[in-house]
Amino acid sequence: MNAPNVPSDEAVIASTRAWLEHAVIGLNLCPFAKAVHAKGQIRYVVSDATDVQALQVELVEQLRELVLADPDEVDTTLLIHPQVLQDFDDFNQFLGLAEEAVQALGLEGVLQVASFHPQFQFADAEPDDIGNATNRAPYPILHLLREDSIDRAVEAFPEAEAIYEVNIETMQRLGPEGWAALQKRWNGEPLSADAAAPAPRSDSS
Repeated sequence: MNAPNVPSDEAVIASTRAWLEHAVIGLNLCPFAKAVHAKGQIRYVVSDATDVQALQVELVEQLRELVLADPDEVDTTLLIHPQVLQDFDDFNQFLGLAEEAVQALGLEGVLQVASFHPQFQFADAEPDDIGNATNRAPYPILHLLREDSIDRAVEAFPEAEAIYEVNIETMQRLGPEGWAALQKRWNGEPLSADAAAPAPRSDSS
């Protein structure tokens, strides 16, 4: 059960899915996301953890479930945890524990953990740098991925190493106002007439 003032699991998943559709896929920030989304191969899990220890336990459970799941049914898992690690520095430190969990389960080279956070900040960026938005999501998220899927995606996208630079350029073109307009979509807020969402970037850009 969620604590008071914490959105329902359904609302959390709806916001996360809207972010995925409008930002990650809509802006083509991850060229690999569209296919697994279209095939329904993304598992959304909302954690009710309120401390790091509980989140660690749930992370281990989800890593085990993902590695045992049929990849055609579940290719990747988004472990969303709205009640813990709201501070980005704390979240960033937890990522070391996440890597240790992968290693302890003997899953290094099999699964990996990526991350998204509402306050995400690259090490060499200022807090208000629009480039940080490439990894910002409505809630803190641990993204559990299969290494095999990553390898196949990279083979299909020969310029994968350029994704980061292209995404920064996309965000710079979008600007703070465009990003704010997108955020309204997954926050369920009405768009003003002059705040329409930007057109998706094409795969070839």
